[in-house]
Amino acid sequence: MKPSTILSALAGLHAALASPTDNSSPPSHILINPDPYSHSSSSFSSSASTARIPTSYQSAVLARRILALTPLATLSTVFPTSYSSPTEDADGLPHSILLEHRPPGLEGVPIGLMDYIADCEQPGGNPTILAINIATSFKNVAAGSNMSISVNWVPPYPPKQRIEAAGMLDWVRDWFGREETARKHDPVPYSAANLPRYSLLGYLEPIAVDSAEEASELQSCFLKSHPDAKYWLPGNRIHTSEWVRLVVTQVYWIGGFGDRAYIGWIPLEEWRNITREEWEAVRLPGEKPGWNEWSMTATEFEL
Repeated sequence: MKPSTILSALAGLHAALASPTDNSSPPSHILINPDPYSHSSSSFSSSASTARIPTSYQSAVLARRILALTPLATLSTVFPTSYSSPTEDADGLPHSILLEHRPPGLEGVPIGLMDYIADCEQPGGNPTILAINIATSFKNVAAGSNMSISVNWVPPYPPKQRIEAAGMLDWVRDWFGREETARKHDPVPYSAANLPRYSLLGYLEPIAVDSAEEASELQSCFLKSHPDAKYWLPGNRIHTSEWVRLVVTQVYWIGGFGDRAYIGWIPLEEWRNITREEWEAVRLPGEKPGWNEWSMTATEFEL
């Protein structure tokens, strides 16, 4: 067989292996849903294609499951435009700000920092946070900032097949056993752009604990997800801390690619009214092995 014939056959095989399977297709919409009023033949506006996009309520169910299963989030706040402190230097800056070597010009600038969250209030969907008062996020809140919390779903299992990024020449070399390249660790073994994530907008308020039993229940719930947090529980010897909740006022959801997942705002009443039974009855992509990341639909979420 001619070398050119062999290479043609290998190219065809490589293309077949690198392409999504199971009737999957690359996305036609990334960060927006198809326009249901569009009659363009290139859009997914037909009833058959738009029917597979989950509703905002179905998306709220998935979002509440993500909240229950995800212990980390990014807390976003805004630096204050002015300071008020009984102990200030000649420039009017609090000593606590000077100790962290904060550069000038941050007034009104947003900052996002990772922190621990837990889903300890049922129903309602207000995340529980153990606020360490000296942390930047909570100093900004004390100075008047609102807060948003960004949560993204990280599947525990990789998909059964990924789109290959290696070039054809590398693949042929591997095929013939020449210059075999070491397989690099893939830090993100899935299409993160096609996985659910969302932001909760709102404000912090202290959680009133009226009894030792309530305090114990709240502590047990939080430590179940974050056992190391026992060292900075309220009353610790290191830093002043307190239990707070994010009172959710708005929910913005990106369920994945726009031609197969809902993208947009979730009504607050839908977010708050989701029951534990509802979010326990669904499954997110990657909770089970062997999932197909390119053909995620509401059916696959078991809604």
